Parts: sequence; C-alpha cells; structure tokens
Amino acid sequence: MDHFAVEHLGISFGGLRAVHDVSFSVEKNSIFSIIGPNGSGKTTIFNMISGIYKPNSGRIVCEGEDLVGLSPDRIARRGVARTFQNIELFSNATVMDNLLLGRHIHMRTGVFSGAFLWGRRSQAAQEEIANREIVEKIIDFLDLQSVRDQYVAALPYGKRKLVELGRALALEPKILLLDEPSAGMNTEEKQDLNIWIKDIQTDYGVTILLIEHDMNMIMGISDRIFAMSQGEKIVEGLPQAVQSHPEVIRAYLGEEYRC
Repeated sequence: MDHFAVEHLGISFGGLRAVHDVSFSVEKNSIFSIIGPNGSGKTTIFNMISGIYKPNSGRIVCEGEDLVGLSPDRIARRGVARTFQNIELFSNATVMDNLLLGRHIHMRTGVFSGAFLWGRRSQAAQEEIANREIVEKIIDFLDLQSVRDQYVAALPYGKRKLVELGRALALEPKILLLDEPSAGMNTEEKQDLNIWIKDIQTDYGVTILLIEHDMNMIMGISDRIFAMSQGEKIVEGLPQAVQSHPEVIRAYLGEEYRC
C-alpha cells in the first residue's frame, strides 16, 4: 500500500483544464518535489490535497484512505498539514499563540470548558501544558526563541515564513505540503531552511511534498521530482534525470532554467 498517492487527478475551472490526469506516489519519509512554470497546476494540486478544491476526477489516497470529499479540517485530522505561498498567520497574535493554534486539532477541551466543573478545568490545564511543551520544542527546533512573544506583524518576512512552518509542524503531520517555503528569504535564510526541511524529514519522520522555484534547493534536498507543465506530467524521477530531461529544459526556456 502506498503511503501517499494521487491517482488520475483532474480539475477544470470554467471549462479551463487546470490539472489533467496527474498520478504519482510518494514514499514514506521522503521529500517529493513538484516543479513547473508558473500556472502549471502545482498549487492547484496542493489545494486539492488539502481539501480547498474538490477534484473533478481521481483519488487522493493517504495510507489507504481516499481524502477526496473531506473538509480541510478533516484532512488535517488525517495528518496532512501545509504552508502557503502567501503567509496565512494571525498577524496580531504572538508567535507562541500562532503555534498553539496549530495544535487545535489535538485539543479535546474547548477554550471555555472547565468553567463549571473542576475536573474539566484540570483536564484543560493539563492539556494546555502538554500542548505548550510541544510548541516549545518547535520554537527551539526553528530557533524562534528570540521572537516567541513578539507579534507576527512585527517580524521580518523570513521569520514569518518560519512561524508558518512551525504552525504546520504543530499539527504533528504525517504529510507536510510546503508551497514555496523559501520565497522572500535571503541566501542565509534559504540555507538554514534547507537544513530544517531535511531535519523535519529525519527527526520528525514526516513525508514532505514541496513546491519551490529555487532549483538549487530542489536539487539539493529532493528524493524524487515530479515535473509538470500546463496541468500535465512531463516526467518524474531522480533529481539529475529530471533536470536534464529535454522536455523539462524546454518548459523552462525563458525562465533562466529556474523552476
């Protein structure tokens, strides 16, 4: 049984075919990168996997279960987390609070439970302590200690991208979808991000699906690469083989060979 796979996935918008008959499978604990020119359908695939779009055809299978038709929240509960091209954080909340919000699917007691019964209040307190311990480990892991109590709105862009990555990790995902995680980062931040992504793969045991425009990053950390253009597969394989594939080179002409 595949750890994660999409099978004959397709979707159209107003008669325009955005993704057509896309299939691939991803091995557990691997880094699987999807590359392609702008508008090739990469983020649309992520939106279907995470339940934002419902495909017109095909299946999205995670550990034997078809995710198609489930709400984004139910998909998150199945262990699928993601980051976005455009950062989606609560800018008027602190880093700590944003990461704690990532724990919501694991919280059994509501915000106001325990207002009436001591037993419930005690349970809620214990739960909050446990969730804070998990978040503190993520803060240490991503080196966010210096900004843990700052409001996200006051952070530089690169730090905000890390907070979003941390919030996704707080869900304790089996599958992590990273949509252009290095966008807006400087060279040093990108180098650190490479290390963190590899550490997430190994230390957290997470399977990573990655969309990224930086070909150096893609080549450096990917186990396999899926190249697409105009909503369809070009080729899938090991990084060197994909990079040198003639159709991949053609697809990127005019983009200085940066995916």
